[in-house]
Amino acid sequence: MGLHQFRPLPSGRMGILWTLAPIRDAVLMEFGCMGHMVYAQAFLKRAGVPEACKLYSTHMDETDVSLGGIERISRTVEDIVRRDQPRVIFLLPSSVPEMIGTDLPAVCEELQPQYPNVRLLPFGYGGFDVSLHRGVAEALLLLVKALPADGKRTEKPTFNIIGSCGDMFRFQADAEEILRIMEGALRIKPLCVLTSDTSVKQIEQMGGAHINLVIRREGEPAAKHLKKRFGTPYLVKRPYGVRGTGQWIEEIAQILGMAPNRDFVDRQQKEVKSLIAAAVPILRHFTKEQPTEMCLSLGAHADVVQGILDFGCGELELPKGICWCDCPEMASDLLLYFTEEQWTEAVKTQKKGLLMTSGEALEWAGKSREMQISNPDTKWRINPYEPPLVGFRGAVNLVNIWVNEIFGD
Repeated sequence: MGLHQFRPLPSGRMGILWTLAPIRDAVLMEFGCMGHMVYAQAFLKRAGVPEACKLYSTHMDETDVSLGGIERISRTVEDIVRRDQPRVIFLLPSSVPEMIGTDLPAVCEELQPQYPNVRLLPFGYGGFDVSLHRGVAEALLLLVKALPADGKRTEKPTFNIIGSCGDMFRFQADAEEILRIMEGALRIKPLCVLTSDTSVKQIEQMGGAHINLVIRREGEPAAKHLKKRFGTPYLVKRPYGVRGTGQWIEEIAQILGMAPNRDFVDRQQKEVKSLIAAAVPILRHFTKEQPTEMCLSLGAHADVVQGILDFGCGELELPKGICWCDCPEMASDLLLYFTEEQWTEAVKTQKKGLLMTSGEALEWAGKSREMQISNPDTKWRINPYEPPLVGFRGAVNLVNIWVNEIFGD
């Protein structure tokens, strides 16, 4: 691993950890060194996930490393079952057992008969050769492969959200806005919000949903598996803006063969347009008179960048600035991946205009922290009720942020 001035691209292990940590009625046990889960608990509390999946570490010593011992795993599992009686224990390797070749699936297969009432579910990707986003994708896929139970679809239409995970900025607020819109526009309720607000039981019920809403591309493999097993259709899209959210609702309604609640949708669109009515002419005036002041530059998850770009530069016609994504596997000809050296240079060059990226980058550049759209963060985020970035209320929030940025210091 090279030297970094800022946080390097997180590993797959971190993606798995942040995906599993919000799940209730479960335990996440790492076969790793002392202190790993202490740091993880500190991050999760700062991110607004104080209690859900319980976190444990087995600890390791020289004997475990040199001789490949697994006795600590069996002792820790026994202790966890006695203490917590969880429905599922997720087992995660750290980088050391991953490097020495510890076979966690084989260990779980050996231990499972001793615990018929507890599911032992091993995960991989403890090393540094897999990115955070791959870890998220693999965790979501393994969850839907292992836990959903056989059964029929619910009598009334229901849905799952796939991809609401703790590594995303404002993940809880965005999920709540989607739930609000689905209730109002289509009168349907969720079975499972995977994974920011869910339990093992809710994951087991996922096969009963009528549609899966995939809000980040890492969730598509999981949605494909659920479609193959249960026949559940899915939509991969994040709703941004007034027009974009309306189109998102129409696509869901078409998949379900339902008519959306026009009164709710019209009322929401009218309310948003009314709230932003005073700000939009200001944005357009500055765009015409001082276009360099209005260039919208974005650096975040590829789906977040594209969604905000569609709203800001599509619906509101702001000039497009420099845009990049935070994952090399998601890069394309239209949206490049920037290394630390590249994004720091991009941030330095954006002396004017609207720059939205991570809290870490904004703080370093002396920019307004209100413009944050991604992690790493440098603030506590214990309030899950902050305004969202997606949906109708997200559109109001974004316009409010942009117009205040124009008149800021």
